[in-house]
Amino acid sequence: MNAVKIIGFSVLALVWLWLCRTLIAYGGGFNMKNIFLIVASGIIIFVPLWKKYIRRDNNR
Repeated sequence: MNAVKIIGFSVLALVWLWLCRTLIAYGGGFNMKNIFLIVASGIIIFVPLWKKYIRRDNNR
């Protein structure tokens, strides 16, 4: 994995964490709905990227 991919994943993860923090701070705190939204958004964002970039690099 080259440096550009690592920086891109890092920026995306930081933005996602910031949005999760905002959801918890202004969305009513920790409840099942917010936890579900955080987990679902993480799966939607990171699993396809994992399959496209990281798993492909491991197969080579």
